[in-house]
Amino acid sequence: MKYNLNFRTQHNQFYLYDKASPANTASDDFWTAEAHDDRLALENGILGIGTQCYGHIKGELDVLDNANQAVDYNHYDHVVEGGLEVKSGVLQVLDCPNSEVELEVKLTPGTYRVRVYSSNLASADIDEVEGNDYYKIKIWPDTNMERKVLKRYN
Repeated sequence: MKYNLNFRTQHNQFYLYDKASPANTASDDFWTAEAHDDRLALENGILGIGTQCYGHIKGELDVLDNANQAVDYNHYDHVVEGGLEVKSGVLQVLDCPNSEVELEVKLTPGTYRVRVYSSNLASADIDEVEGNDYYKIKIWPDTNMERKVLKRYN
């Protein structure tokens, strides 16, 4: 299933969130220096996705049965993966800082791997609301919860 993303956020981030999680984005373990560099923050039941432009998010979220192994990384500036447990069976896409629900997707309760493909990063300014940056998010069932950068944007 594919869902379009087109919403406003702030602070160069938005969230993927298990509806039943405590969502502690203020944790010292959430936006660490490593998380900022990797453009992905991990905490119990929530992922923070770092964006290039300050506010307008454009992209898509795809729910898959399995990982897509045939990826041409040349089409993307930055690619990072992490794990997310969705105990409630409801995945939400939230803006920052208001935590407004931008999208809600029903999933089978369990653990998932999330891969975030970021593109057009050089076209966006971190202080500007608008940019041509784009985020493709793939999610599939998996038990691997570690953060791993597959391609790094410098």
